[in-house]
Parts: sequence; C-alpha cells; structure tokens
Amino acid sequence: MIATENDAYQESFNQFQTEQSATAPAWLTELRQAAMTRFTELGIPTKRIEDWRFTNVKSLAAKPYQNVQSISLASGDAEELLQRAKLDDSFHRLVFVNGHYVSQWSTQHEMPEGVVIENLASSIRENSGDLQERLSLETSDEAAAFIALNTAFVNDGALIDIPEGVVLDRPIHLIFLSVESGQTVCHPRNLIRLGKGSRAAVIESYLGREGEGYFTNAITQIELDKSADLDHHKLQHEQTDSLHVASTHIDQKDSSEFRSHYFSFGSLMARNEINCMLDGEEIVATLNGLYMPTGEQLMDCRTRIDHAKPNCNTYELYKGILDDHAKGVFNGKIFVHQDAQKTDAKQSNQALLLSDDAVVNTKPQLEIYADDVKCTHGATIGELDENALYYLRSRGVSKDLARKMLIFAFANDVVQGVEIPAVRQHLETILLSSHGLPDV
Repeated sequence: MIATENDAYQESFNQFQTEQSATAPAWLTELRQAAMTRFTELGIPTKRIEDWRFTNVKSLAAKPYQNVQSISLASGDAEELLQRAKLDDSFHRLVFVNGHYVSQWSTQHEMPEGVVIENLASSIRENSGDLQERLSLETSDEAAAFIALNTAFVNDGALIDIPEGVVLDRPIHLIFLSVESGQTVCHPRNLIRLGKGSRAAVIESYLGREGEGYFTNAITQIELDKSADLDHHKLQHEQTDSLHVASTHIDQKDSSEFRSHYFSFGSLMARNEINCMLDGEEIVATLNGLYMPTGEQLMDCRTRIDHAKPNCNTYELYKGILDDHAKGVFNGKIFVHQDAQKTDAKQSNQALLLSDDAVVNTKPQLEIYADDVKCTHGATIGELDENALYYLRSRGVSKDLARKMLIFAFANDVVQGVEIPAVRQHLETILLSSHGLPDV
C-alpha cells in the first residue's frame, strides 16, 4: 500500500482519540471522528486549487508532525519565550504551551460579574454551555481542510464570554508558545462571544523556539451580539522554520463594531484568513494588516467580507513589506448580497518591495448583487522612493536610517490604528529593528 500524506495525521489521530476516550463526552468523540473523515476526504490543498495557487503549503503540511499530549516546562525555553511575548502585566493573560493551558503562567485580575475567561479544555471537562454547537464549524471555503483538521484534534484554547452590557477595562492576552523539540503540531481553538452592548479587546500572540520546525493550525471564532464592540489583535512571531495556518471567523449582529489588527513577522510559511459575516444592519468592520516577510518566507493573507444586510460599512487596509527572496500573497473578497443595499465598502492593499527578488501576488475582488452601494478597491506595488531617500541623505541622515524611516512611514498608518499603547510600542520597536523580534 502506498502511504499518503494523511497517514501520519491518521495515526496521530487514532492515538489522540484513544487517549481522550476516557474523559471526552460522546458528542465530542463523534465530532472529532467526523472531522477527521472530512479531512481525509479533502486532503492537504495543492496548487491546483485556485485559492492555493501561489502557496505551496503541501510541502510543509505533509511532514510527519506529532501531536503533543503533555508538556514539560523544565527546559526554560517556554519561560524565555513568555518573557518575549508579554506586553503588559496588567492584562488578563492565558498562556498555552504546545497547545496546552499553563495555569501558573496565566493571570486573571478582578473582573465584572459574569465574565468568563478560561481555557477550552476545562469547559469541555465540565461539559458547560453550548460547546457542541459552537465547535461544529463547517465551511466549504478554501480553508475547509485545515478547519476539519483543527476540529479533529480540538482540545484546548481560549473561551471568552462577555455578558450583556459589560465593558472590560483590561485587554485579554492569549499567548501560544511552541517549544517541543522535533516536528510537532498544535490546534488551538478560541471561542470569543460578546453580549449585547458589551466591549472588549483581545490580543493573540504566537511564538516558537527555533528547531526542526513545527505546525500551528489555529482557529478563532468570534460572535458579536447587537451593539457589541471588539478590538482584535493578532501578532504572529512564529520561528522561521515553522508553518502557520489560521482562520478567524466573525459573526456580527446589528450595530456591532469589529476591528481586526493583523501583524505577521515570523514563520517560513504563514497563511491567515479572516471571514466576516455582517448579519445585521448598521454594522462597522475594519480590517487592518501588515505582513513583513524576509529571506525565503512566504506570507499569504486572505480576507472575505460578506455584506448580508443593508446599511453596513467596512474598511480594509493591508500592507506588505517584502525583502530578499520573500513572497507575499493578498486576496481580499467583498461579497455584497442582494439585500445589502446602502453598503459602503472600501479596500486597499499596498506592497513595498525592498529587493528585486521579492514577489507579491495581489488579487482584490468585488462581487456585488445589490444596486445601491459604494464599493472601491485598489492595489499598488512599488519600491522605496529614491527622491525621498536622496532628500534624507542630503540632510545628513545615513542610508540605513533613511531606509528605516521610509519603511516606518509606509507601515505607520496600520500601526497607528492600534489603540493599546503596549501593543503599538511593541510594533514600533519591530519596525525600527533590523531583526524580526526585538530584544526585551
């Protein structure tokens, strides 16, 4: 029998199911099995699929990754990474190492009554809430295979519930660290729900130790009730031999506001998808992103915004800064349904190439079935302005500093959209540093 790329995942899944069978509820065991069957049917995407044409993920995803069943904190690597990941000790913080929650490194300050910030594995053990329905994430889009794979191994992640009318005064920082030696994989699943009129800020940070390369396959599901307001940040700092595949799914109701701030600096190959469903009126969604691949890195950014109801506004700005032999991909889709009259949607993608060998593929898309809308999209690709460089050099600024100043200016409007001072300072330090991750 000829082995396929799915065999290693199937073997790991069989072991995982056996180990989880004693404690997992029956519905979860069935959900995992159905998801694994779905993944086996789909297989790892290839470049023959249009939405994966520029991203050959199969070469990395088909490696024999091993699911880590337990963690060891003895080496100190995880603690060193944690110090790099920390932004502010006043934040609520949940820490996960190799996909497993670490209670002694997590912190929860005083919170309003009814707020839930905990790890998913604990909620599963207590069989609380409507987890069965929420974890049954189905999609027919280009990320379906990796969503199925995540569901097959779903076990831990963050669960955040903010009750109606609650304004959380501290950000929630979710830190995911990969430190196990060897080729390992983890599948974080984050569930975030904000009640009517509530407000919160959430930060996701992903870091890993240099080594043989690992695979992070993450999903974040966000539900915003009427008039809810969420600031969501993602900082991807994976190590340079790793694979990072992730998707964020947002379901918004009337008058809710969602702001996404995505920043990608690490990983050999990173693909991040954001899918927004605007299922109500007077909704506002803002998607901002910055990706900065160097060396042989490839970063693939995908967004889809579905305008399903009238009178909604969306704003999208993605920028890429590429150096060396790096590759970038941006695909932004705006889908305006027939009932979504009075839609106002703006999308812009800009790329700055610092090397003759850097390549970016950009594909903005509009699909409109309503007739009373304002929709615009645009894409630009360019190099550093030689006249601006000359101007700075003529005033005594060194060439290296002049380049950094222009690069900083190019990226700054995305960074300045971040309202949390600790996050913004962290990003500014990266932009002014010659390395991907600044010293702390």
